[in-house]
Amino acid sequence: MINNPYYNSLDGLIIDDPVKSFFDWCKERENIRIKRKNGEKSPWTSDPIFQQGRFLNTFRENDKGSKAVLQFCEPVKNSLEDLIHALFFARWCNQHSTLKRLSPSELTTPSRLKDILLNQMEQPWSSEAYPVVPIQWDGIQYNRLEACTELFPNIIDFLLETILASNQNVVTATHLINQTFKMTNDFPIFMAVIDISWFRPDIISPKSPVPTGIGAKPYLDRLQHYLGLENHHETIDKMIELQNEYWPSCRRPLTPVDIEYISCENRKYFSYVNGTKTFEGKNLFKPYE
Repeated sequence: MINNPYYNSLDGLIIDDPVKSFFDWCKERENIRIKRKNGEKSPWTSDPIFQQGRFLNTFRENDKGSKAVLQFCEPVKNSLEDLIHALFFARWCNQHSTLKRLSPSELTTPSRLKDILLNQMEQPWSSEAYPVVPIQWDGIQYNRLEACTELFPNIIDFLLETILASNQNVVTATHLINQTFKMTNDFPIFMAVIDISWFRPDIISPKSPVPTGIGAKPYLDRLQHYLGLENHHETIDKMIELQNEYWPSCRRPLTPVDIEYISCENRKYFSYVNGTKTFEGKNLFKPYE
């Protein structure tokens, strides 16, 4: 079992209505993004937590990393094999500066790709935003660099067949792939698979149930308890249903991955409120960096 450093992050904190707080967070974070995009001067909010803390956007397609993934994979969106290769590389790399300078066509030659990543890119070439642990394949362990350069070009057929066998379900596809990969943290697999839904919703459905990440669990637990439901899947479905009541003007319907992702950001927000997360280091927001 993965140790969850966020397990106790909300302990002792009273959140009167976690559903309302969830949608309040969504609306305020989106308002901040729009004001910033329109060139207004900071602060873009009167909320001291948003003024000081770093958060992702309400819609993950607006985040810097996801924008880079979308741009990187766009040239190969019409080839499912090349798209899957590009997405797995992109989520193992997860560094926007690398993805902006690289092309999917450069992924097929291991020695050249390794040289590009190590010697021609701004370092580090990969991001530590989430852990990327080694993969097991055919009795051999592949670290992050080896997976990106050596392994992925040779296992696209396996990835394609496994994803096609998932019946459009992210949880199923992630589990089936990790039965072989044996990663102690399968989050990068999940990210690569869910991103397929951006390009090929016929292969992976945007409405598919999603696994709960360790960062989202504390807030999803609060929502589940407040709503009196049995599990996180039911909770996510109910939050999607409640969008029309709490945020009818939202620019698009929220999906299960949105609810999971935003629950993680709500956990961050209320961790600052609870004093279990502090405004320092990479957590401190600097508006004009």
